[in-house]
Amino acid sequence: MSLRTVFKSTGAHPRGGEPIIRFDHVAVRYRVPHERIGSFKEYAIKRLQGRINHQEFWALRDVTLQIAPGEIFGIIGRNGAGKSTLLKVISRVLHPTRGRVWVRGHVVPLLELGAGFHPELTGHENVFLNGTLLGHSKREILERLGEILDFAGLGDFIGAPLRTYSSGMVARLGFAVAMAWQPDVLLLDEILAVGDEAFQRKCLDRIALYCDSGATVVLVTHDMSVVHALCPKAVWIDQGRVQSAGPSADVVRDYARAAQA
Repeated sequence: MSLRTVFKSTGAHPRGGEPIIRFDHVAVRYRVPHERIGSFKEYAIKRLQGRINHQEFWALRDVTLQIAPGEIFGIIGRNGAGKSTLLKVISRVLHPTRGRVWVRGHVVPLLELGAGFHPELTGHENVFLNGTLLGHSKREILERLGEILDFAGLGDFIGAPLRTYSSGMVARLGFAVAMAWQPDVLLLDEILAVGDEAFQRKCLDRIALYCDSGATVVLVTHDMSVVHALCPKAVWIDQGRVQSAGPSADVVRDYARAAQA
């Protein structure tokens, strides 16, 4: 089963009303040190001495857009264009340097599965750590613990330190935690590839279930056919700026023309 099949089989469609996501002239600036700093101690000393020179990099510049509830919305652009930064702002991982952002409801970001896990903690302990980082209380995690462990399917490994896991096992646990709660907004960065084929099918079935329930999906992809097939609307980002936004056919056409120029 492909991601395209999942979305075509659901009744996902815009529900109207107020936007569930709204960006108003949003900009995000990163400050990167010119030189490599090997430790926090070295950083603290150099900062106290005023010896750190930073280079400013604007990952997003004056971004204004709206996404409707229940919509499957595409984000396209070259690598380094600002797409991932845009998703991190939606997921509230980053705050804009300028402008304002409104996001309504519970957001599930499937961006870097397992981000925030600690290698020395067991899988079981990492469920509580990751669930807490995602904004859930201990009681909420306990209520879903059985479902999370069953979905991850790690068996006795759940009691082993995370450093003994393969990357696929870490991703399975990360997906199980992230998708244990019904999202209002689901963020997908590229095509989902977690574990073996059977587990991928479980993941796609879960995504389809949430889409049927009316979740808004924000999809980053380099596959223009996926954007054509799934996304009524899209935005093209380049060098942090919106180059084109609106009906996906128009946005993909603009992007293709620029790539050929």
